[in-house]
Order: sequence, then C-alpha cells, then structure tokens
Amino acid sequence: MSVSARPKIGLWDYVAGSARLVRISNLVIVALTQYLTRILLIGPRHEWRRIIADPDLFVLSLSTVCIAAAGYIINDYFDIKIDIVNKPERVVVGRYMKRRWAIGAHQVLNVLGAVLGLIVSPYIFIVNVISITSLWFYSARYKRLPFIGNFIVSLLTGMTLLILTLRYPENRHLVFIYAIFSFFISLVREIVKDMEDIRGDEAHGCRTLPIIWGLRRTKTFLYVVIAVFIITLFVMARALDNGPLVLLFFLLLIPVGVLVLRLSQADTRRDFHQISGLCKVVMLLGLLTMIWA
Repeated sequence: MSVSARPKIGLWDYVAGSARLVRISNLVIVALTQYLTRILLIGPRHEWRRIIADPDLFVLSLSTVCIAAAGYIINDYFDIKIDIVNKPERVVVGRYMKRRWAIGAHQVLNVLGAVLGLIVSPYIFIVNVISITSLWFYSARYKRLPFIGNFIVSLLTGMTLLILTLRYPENRHLVFIYAIFSFFISLVREIVKDMEDIRGDEAHGCRTLPIIWGLRRTKTFLYVVIAVFIITLFVMARALDNGPLVLLFFLLLIPVGVLVLRLSQADTRRDFHQISGLCKVVMLLGLLTMIWA
C-alpha cells in the first residue's frame, strides 16, 4: 500500500494505540496488586487509609509501572515482524507510533522509573536498574531463546511483590509465598504464549521451547512445572504454620486442575490463547486469597 493510500490516523487512534502498547490494563493490575499486598499481607490492615495515602508506596508503585510500561514498549519495538504474523491487529509500533518515538518513550519511562525508585530507597533503585537491563536483553535477545526469556519475565513478575519488602519488611515471608505464586503462574503463561505464537516465532528464527521440543514435550514440561508449583506452595504454607493459607491453596487446586485438563486437550492457537486467559484467572484468584491469608 502506498503512503498516500494509508488510512488517516486520528488523535483517538494514537491514544488507543498508545494505551494498547503499554498494556494499560496490565499496569493497573500491577499497581493494584502492590497496594493490596501492602494492605493485606504487610499491613496492618486496619490502617488501610494511612497505607493508601503513603507517598513512598505511591512513588514505589509508580516506578514499577513506568518500568513495566517501558518493557512492553521495547518488547513490541523488537517484535514488529513477529507480531505482524502472530497478531497483526494489535501491532502499534510503526502503525500508530513511529519507531523513534517508541524508543524515546521507552528511555524516558526507564529513567523516570529508576529515579522514582531512588527517591524511596537506594536498594529499590538497584533492583529497578537490574529490571530495566533484564527487560532490554529479554526483548532484544533472550525472548527468542528457549526458557531463559520465560524465566526472566516470570522472575520480574514475582519481583513486583518482593520489591515492596525492601521498604516494608514486615511479614516478608508471607509476601514471598505470593511472589513465588506469581512467578510460577507467569512462567506457565509465558510458555503457553510461546505455544500460541509458534507460527510467527518459527518464521523469524526464534528457538522457544515449543519450536525445539514440539508441543507434546512442552506440555509434559509444563505438567512438571505445575507439579513443582503446587508442592512448593504447600510446603511453604505449612512451614509458616498457616492453616488458612493451606486451605486456600487446596481450593486453588480446582482452577489449576481445570487448567491442566484444558492444556492436555489443547491443540490449536485458539486453545492456547484460551489457556493463557485461564492463567490470568488463576492469578487473579490467587491474589484474592490475600484477603483471608
């Protein structure tokens, strides 16, 4: 299509495209999860008004959101050709936003996230710089390699909870359990997404687990990951002698069992897309258990 034949892009297209680029709904979930963790796990719960008004928590959460948004931008920046194959309707960079604007926004958000982290604590600043660096290398290289990219994203997902303990050390063992929970569910979802995107990834030389192992062996690997995940959660909950948490994790076995069943039956891109959504549901249900933990 010639340049003159391209449809005109209006202001709303830019706004909607930018919101989609930074996964605005995911950013809201990240911030909400951090606030719920601070109130429900770290506490004290009865001081929730003071916690919500805490400027340090606001700045810390904003720094996390900025770095996550920058990570989404740089990921799409490097994945334009792959995304045109896997999900052409969701491509933003190069359609609604020029590549140089995308890389500029990525740099500004990263600097802002690092500086905001430094305002709260030098330790948070260090973690933020490590996260920024990891997200760059993930997008530029590791995403195309087997497992390591999945591991990095999942580790950073768990870190969004653990980073709170650098400023608020109370009940850190309880926060650690939920960070482990977030890590494992994210790891399962990242591998499922690789299974969903296998066609575009393979066409552009990626070496993800489904490409080098095939779908059947990758499913077997996921069963092992889920088993380790379940065992780890129960061992840690028992180690804390937290009866209600053990019961809550037993209840979570129901949606996890549904996930495993759906995974065993999955064969098409649509199937894996639905399982990816189911992982989000399990994540949400797990976070809701914070209310009774």
